[in-house]
Amino acid sequence: MQVAATLAAADFDPEEAMRNSQAAIARTVGDHQLLTHRGERLRLSTLRGRPVVVSMIYTSCVHICTPTTAELRRAVREARATLGESSFIVLSVGFDTRNDTPERLAQFARSLRIDDLEWYFATADEATISALSRDLGFMYAPATGGFDHLVQTTILDDQGRVFRQLYGQSFAGPVLIDPLRRVRIGASPIAAGAPGILERVRLLCTVYDPKSGRYRFDYSLILSVVLGVGCFVLIAVFIGRNWRAAMRAR
Repeated sequence: MQVAATLAAADFDPEEAMRNSQAAIARTVGDHQLLTHRGERLRLSTLRGRPVVVSMIYTSCVHICTPTTAELRRAVREARATLGESSFIVLSVGFDTRNDTPERLAQFARSLRIDDLEWYFATADEATISALSRDLGFMYAPATGGFDHLVQTTILDDQGRVFRQLYGQSFAGPVLIDPLRRVRIGASPIAAGAPGILERVRLLCTVYDPKSGRYRFDYSLILSVVLGVGCFVLIAVFIGRNWRAAMRAR
């Protein structure tokens, strides 16, 4: 069962969004038609045959979407150098249908100096974007100053199936290259789908602050883990010292 992609304001739940995101693994994305920043019609079926890196963004999101796309640009260059210039396609989808026009998307691409011919910035009408988001397991909700959403990048295999979900702004090391390489050798999208602990931390720490109208990092999860480990270490040290004192007393 697919969950609605667009939620009402204040209804965004990161845990539910993560479950929905992971549930999309191995799902085939529909043949949706988009309009690119070059003014061209693009059917997703025409991208079959190669893996596709799909990044869901909105152009007015300067605090997360812009630096994430800049980091993706760096990772894409590295991946093309490793795997081949035409080994995969990149698709950045503007889901803010009221504002993400082809002109705004073109300006967004220019501001990041992205002129890759196999990198499409695209959008569509609200119904199409909602359907595509459901296929990708991507959830978002209106919020003060923008949207609550996962920082999610989806890898589609050469058959248009969701192969892997990536979370967060960083694509360091093999984060992008490894799933693209796995697609080439025919690995299973289900086996490659479960997020590691670092990916879960990135997902849960990226939240939207409606008071400031900006994204912020919620360090409460990390702080809780650090405090828990610290308490465990202190207790272990206390027990160890008492045990050694008792042994000396004998």
